[in-house]
Amino acid sequence: QVQLVESGGGSVQAGGSLRLSCGASGQTWQRAYMAWFRQAPGKEREGVAAISRSGTTSYGDSVKGRFTIAQDNAKDTLYLQMNNLRPEDTAMYYCAAGWVGLSRSQNTYHYWGQGTQVTVSS
Repeated sequence: QVQLVESGGGSVQAGGSLRLSCGASGQTWQRAYMAWFRQAPGKEREGVAAISRSGTTSYGDSVKGRFTIAQDNAKDTLYLQMNNLRPEDTAMYYCAAGWVGLSRSQNTYHYWGQGTQVTVSS
């Protein structure tokens, strides 16, 4: 069983930065692919960025050039560096893990963390 625990959320002004972390445990093959999703009130969950264990990445258009997904396999930790934050980035951010493939579709991920809140004020 894979367990995921996010941390690093908080409140920041527009233009600021935050780094989210996701500690992972469990079978490595079950978390061959990891991703960050976000969900704002009243909106559908959105795939922000994804990464394979070999380091291939995928980003949503709204965060390209501002967010960077990375992982430290030795520490079993996933990161999301968020720069130049905007009010529209305000959401609950979730870490996800799975083995199907590199994707930003929530249907391909089997394990989810509890989420960490990010609030960006203008």
